Amino acid sequence: MKHDDKNGWRSDIAPYERPHMRHSVWQILNTVIPFFALWYFAYLSLSVSIWLTLVIDIIASGFLVRIFIIFHDCCHKSFFKNKWANEIVGTLTGILTFVPYHQWRYTHSIHHASSGNLDRRGVGDIWTLTVDEYQKSSWKKRLTYRLYRNPLIMFIIGPIFIFLIDYRFNRKRAGMKERMNTYITNVSIVGSLALLCWAIGWQSVLLIQGPMFFVSGMMGIWLFYVQHNYEETYFENEPEWDYVKAAMHGSSFYKLPRVLHWITGNIGFHHIHHLSPRVPNYYLEKVHNKNAVLRNVQTITLMTSLESLKFRIWCEDTKKFIRFKDLKPIKVKRSLVKTLEMD
Repeated sequence: MKHDDKNGWRSDIAPYERPHMRHSVWQILNTVIPFFALWYFAYLSLSVSIWLTLVIDIIASGFLVRIFIIFHDCCHKSFFKNKWANEIVGTLTGILTFVPYHQWRYTHSIHHASSGNLDRRGVGDIWTLTVDEYQKSSWKKRLTYRLYRNPLIMFIIGPIFIFLIDYRFNRKRAGMKERMNTYITNVSIVGSLALLCWAIGWQSVLLIQGPMFFVSGMMGIWLFYVQHNYEETYFENEPEWDYVKAAMHGSSFYKLPRVLHWITGNIGFHHIHHLSPRVPNYYLEKVHNKNAVLRNVQTITLMTSLESLKFRIWCEDTKKFIRFKDLKPIKVKRSLVKTLEMD
């Protein structure tokens, strides 16, 4: 693992790799309290208009994404200095977001250690095939991959499957502590929903929690997808793979309006986060602005990020993501080169 520091970025980041208790507590207060307030207002609005409830749900889903960022920082042990504080807050915010703390921490740590490494794909990342792998795959695998990469399935069915079903089960070879944390999370989710159904009725719970859960899940998957899946991202095999290059070129700077940076806990500064996961979310922008080298990265906006939807498969020849319709020209070109070589 290489950590080139020609431009002194490490010394610029180091002061921000320590969480600040006051900032962390304030972030919990300005995120969790408004979320519960919005949940209550959504309940009150049911007697006024279902459309008003939906509007409040959408706003609340933004705060749920921000709660997930707190959970995410706890998984990196970057939200509090104290281990148990991270575990407790991480588990509680995991219950709110339907994500088991220990299970997700494990898979996400693998994602950080292997992002952009072609020889270490498959855990905590978006399923990605190279052109060669795709062309050598069976028709069933090709169809499955095309369906997986279809935006309707990834962003509509994906949130429901991942957050509601997939995270309810322990991974293979999970330790007892991780398994118990998943069980506690599941029981807490079911128990809290059952209590709410008893108190206000299942129809009300469904109308409030349903859209909130779905929109926040869709936003979460979109943020993860768009910050690694753009045309000129970074993928290399193990011998050539470099940690810093993977962070700086395989993770984008998602330049959003300031209010969206706040709602998403600055996760748009994703290159900084991958360069140093120990930096709390409230310091990411400061680190980004600290050194010009740290700003020399792939920048995407709300408009340009939509282009990532058309890139589905990695071409090792061009070092770029390509569209499915680009596969045929590549196949023809390779056949022509092979014929010329034989001649």
